Amino acid sequence: MATSIALSLDNLPSDPLLLVLSFLDFRDLTSCSFVSRRLSELTGHNPLWKRLCQKHWLLTEADKTHRGLSWKELFREYYADLGRYIDYYSTLRKAWDSLKNYLNQKCPRMIASLKEGVKEEELEVIEAQIGCKLPNDYRCSYRIHNGQKLVVPGLMGSMALSNHYRSEDLLDIETAAGGFQQRKGMRQCLPLTFCFHTGLSQYMALESTEGRTRSEIFYQCPDQLAQNPSAIDMFITGSDFTEWFTSYVDNVVTGEYPIIRDQIFRYVHDKRCVATTGDITVSVSTSFLPELSSVHPPHFFFTYRIRIEMAKSALPENACQLDSRYWKITNANGNVEEVRGPGVVGEFPVMTPGKVHEYASCTTFSTTSEYMEGHYTFHRLKNKEEVFDVSIPRFHMVCPPFRESMSSVSEVSAPFDDDNSSDTDDYEEGEMRGMNMADPGGRCPRHI
Repeated sequence: MATSIALSLDNLPSDPLLLVLSFLDFRDLTSCSFVSRRLSELTGHNPLWKRLCQKHWLLTEADKTHRGLSWKELFREYYADLGRYIDYYSTLRKAWDSLKNYLNQKCPRMIASLKEGVKEEELEVIEAQIGCKLPNDYRCSYRIHNGQKLVVPGLMGSMALSNHYRSEDLLDIETAAGGFQQRKGMRQCLPLTFCFHTGLSQYMALESTEGRTRSEIFYQCPDQLAQNPSAIDMFITGSDFTEWFTSYVDNVVTGEYPIIRDQIFRYVHDKRCVATTGDITVSVSTSFLPELSSVHPPHFFFTYRIRIEMAKSALPENACQLDSRYWKITNANGNVEEVRGPGVVGEFPVMTPGKVHEYASCTTFSTTSEYMEGHYTFHRLKNKEEVFDVSIPRFHMVCPPFRESMSSVSEVSAPFDDDNSSDTDDYEEGEMRGMNMADPGGRCPRHI
């Protein structure tokens, strides 16, 4: 046998195959020949390439039969085109397939808005146009689907509250490049989404500059207290494209974001946030509205959707009507506000067995989080003197992560010291009483 030697960094072979051969008896040329021949055979071993094709490119037997190629040839063909995306392709392709399968069942018209993927040379033209490199996972996703046509509702979720509406489209690469930012405060930022109604976009940082991290995704939020107009705060929505897109898809396909009137609504429901009193169950979901929020001054806007349901098994004589509501609101500083008022958003719903009543309302606060809890007061229809309370479960609203602008804090023109929150169930059409809506950059009209 070959004499063993002590291995070190200096004498490690550059090719791992040399290490294998070094343990063979080089006086036996036949052994070397057999090993070499067997290794050569294994490089074309179909089960090996089949596993790789299924893992990295999600190819099936049907794909192989249709193309009429061996698994090895299929792998090489895909690698020649998509090799730079091998770390992302299967993850993003699974997310796209999962989203399309779900939407095909729930709101198929949204599928028709998706655009075919772009070619590699088209992405290179875009990079030359904006003078910036696109992240590989973003490029990979756009090889699968080039965003969507500019339609309403948008693929990336909607939100509606009284007279305020938002629906975000996933921009195609050409439209995104047209919105590429080079102005101070937003340098090297590419829009990913766009809302026709508010002008709101989620942006991706293509370079680590002005306090941002490359590939980070965020909503821009102008600092309204800074004298410098380029002072931009950020509500962060993702650390990179893959995390941002796959987490959104997961929320959609698991039903976390409900489909309402053929639209994806970005309400988050905590499964623990349910309370049952007698025959009536109350559950709550919440959503943060960045277009109506700001970091400076601290003004965070949430909408919440409440579902009131009377059990189908309830006795008919238990039918009742909602009279009033009571809220106990606690902010991050521990300050408590109590609110009482008639009905909910101006309504006094009647609950009968199997009846469901849903409504949306909103609240604003100046700390990074708050929670609300309370009860509704009902009376029985058969006996108005029989009054009882139905619990509203405690639900938390937490501002998403945000980063302040690089501008000096000394530029802030005045301190902001308001710990008050406001429940706005009593808003009138065209008016939301008691709310001081922040206008991000002057693009989001207060009333739409």
